[in-house]
Amino acid sequence: MRIAYILLDPGIGVFGTKGASVHVQEVILALRADGHDVTVFCTRVDEHVPADLSDLEVRRHRLPKGTGAEREQAVATAAGEIAAAITAGGFDLAYERYSLFSDALARLADPAAGPPVPGILEVNAPLIEEQRRHRHLHDESAALGATRAQLQAAQVVSCVSPAVAAWSRGQGAEPDRVVVTPNGVNTARITPRPHRGADLGTAGTARTADIAGTADEADATVTVGFVGTLKPWHGTDLLLRALARTHGDLRLDICGTGPQQEELEQLAAELGIADRVLLRGAVAPELVPAVLHGLDIAVAPYPAGEHYFSPLKVYEYLAAGLPVVASAIGTIPEVLRDGELGMLVEPGDIDALAAALDTLAADPARRDRLGRAAREAALAEHDWRSRCRGLLARMEVTVR
Repeated sequence: MRIAYILLDPGIGVFGTKGASVHVQEVILALRADGHDVTVFCTRVDEHVPADLSDLEVRRHRLPKGTGAEREQAVATAAGEIAAAITAGGFDLAYERYSLFSDALARLADPAAGPPVPGILEVNAPLIEEQRRHRHLHDESAALGATRAQLQAAQVVSCVSPAVAAWSRGQGAEPDRVVVTPNGVNTARITPRPHRGADLGTAGTARTADIAGTADEADATVTVGFVGTLKPWHGTDLLLRALARTHGDLRLDICGTGPQQEELEQLAAELGIADRVLLRGAVAPELVPAVLHGLDIAVAPYPAGEHYFSPLKVYEYLAAGLPVVASAIGTIPEVLRDGELGMLVEPGDIDALAAALDTLAADPARRDRLGRAAREAALAEHDWRSRCRGLLARMEVTVR
């Protein structure tokens, strides 16, 4: 099948390093792994091109520089031009990641514009509410109009969580077209770390040593890890405060960057734990598996509040065979089987988080048991290929 993948969000590069970019890459990889021919239509590329996507056809529509209002209009214009190119290209299917002001799928479904192209709309967040709350929305009526047109035109509306699915139905999506598709993980890319002392004489393992430190260093302490963007709603500040209250010999490895990085560096210094905390900054997706190999415990310390996410990091932790400590919020308890694959703590409870870290740090047998169960769950339930196959199967039923 010839699939047009559409990404008009100017904040997400196809080959970027943050979670949204990883999500884009993994969906494309999963589709290609099953033999589909994928062409990407986007507004932003970035430069971290993984080797397994080096031959991907990417058609970039550059947005002109301008004010917020001008950028909004530019995305709407790009949507029209990209839809026309897809119609002319004879694609079998369009798969669009929901972006504000894009109505590309709605245009592709309009028979007046040419032969209709069936479409899947992937909705990762209630973007109108996010933009209104965290940034600025200049033309809210246009954003609402495009959103509703997209939701009504898509044959399948794929939502990352029940909360996002409810929001999509509230914005006009046909209920029988809405399906919850949580995030997943590439279980061939994210693997458990090799056993210490095994023959590790490969290029990949050399990279692991470079990133994670020597085996002697890793054995001297228990390494707690966080992978993700450093934003307030990810709770990384809570993790630092919890580390300061632990009693064991723990260090913290933070993989990712974001607007809180400088603030977190200062907080670590104020708490007197700067020598126990590594803030790596941005890490290319292909290097993340090596970082995960250097961890003993992985954490998703979300604070209390609204939580409609499907945390990509949690699925990566599971695939890496890591015991997880996470906030009992949103869909996380279900993903962790209410504690079978890790330890759940109340969101925002720093003392509970510290106690959970100390408990796992002191019990390597439990860590090993949880890690093995986590990997098995990732393989059986959460691989990106099975996620995409399920969507395409639903698409075939809907189109018929």
